[in-house]
Amino acid sequence: MDKIQALVNEQLKTEVPEFGIGDTVKVHNLIKEGTRERIQIFEGTVIAKHGGGISETFTVRRVAYGCGVEKTFPLHSPHVAKVEVTRVGKVRRAKLYYLRDRVGKASKVKEQI
Repeated sequence: MDKIQALVNEQLKTEVPEFGIGDTVKVHNLIKEGTRERIQIFEGTVIAKHGGGISETFTVRRVAYGCGVEKTFPLHSPHVAKVEVTRVGKVRRAKLYYLRDRVGKASKVKEQI
């Protein structure tokens, strides 16, 4: 068990970004295309956080061309280069799955001032 724990501790990020549910974030995702690498930005609202430790994930939702797109990112993945918080949301729930059924301005989260 010590070897597994040592491997897990080695893979954990030292600087974990601080963000919460309802925040609008920009996720800088590292993408490999053949031999080249580039960073693609996915911007949206954090609707869920799951787990803890090395298996911690967060789900980001955005509407692109009238279609809702959700991506789940592992927090400690080397492919997640950076997470920037652009807006801090004011929410009263731990999971914002109800945003899937909302359309237009009703799907917005109020900003915390």
